[in-house]
Amino acid sequence: MNISKAEYLKSSAFISQCPQHKSPEYAFIGRSNVGKSSLINMLTGFKSLAKTSATPGKTLLINHFSINRGEWYLVDLPGYGFAKRSKKERSKLEQMISSYILQREEMTNLFLLIDCRLEPQTIDLEFMEWLGESGIPFSIVFTKADKLSRAKLNENIEAYMRRLSEQWEPLPPYFITSAEKGTGREELLSYIESINQGL
Repeated sequence: MNISKAEYLKSSAFISQCPQHKSPEYAFIGRSNVGKSSLINMLTGFKSLAKTSATPGKTLLINHFSINRGEWYLVDLPGYGFAKRSKKERSKLEQMISSYILQREEMTNLFLLIDCRLEPQTIDLEFMEWLGESGIPFSIVFTKADKLSRAKLNENIEAYMRRLSEQWEPLPPYFITSAEKGTGREELLSYIESINQGL
């Protein structure tokens, strides 16, 4: 898939404020500091499309990006496991995320980002369980693959999928990526294109 144009469209605090259109949306979510913005920039090929930050938890709104003049949309959701947020702020963000995921009809697939360097985290496993119970189509995107040796990367991914196999049958699709190296870009874009063609 070729991305000739990618542009920021708008940020919304509520699902009712999200753009009105009939094209598919692909949303990206993960724990704070998992590398969402970097992955979005790598995927689109536009280096400053999504704002990256050294401080976790900077994305506090639902951010829409138009791809190829509205052929499809990429959505950057706030991270969960919020960095240094008050209880009230956390509750507000959780409500924003869940209302988008459960109610946004245009959302075609949710990409859940996981740092490949970490062992399976309870918060991620619980989030996947909620997605499964809610019937939400999702895929796993392992990030920061360049930070590990090939052997350690494979070991970590296999361990993660073994853990998931205790609960999931079949396993969700997964991708291995590195925003630094561009790893996984073609695979992710081909996956999105195949879904678009089947709609």
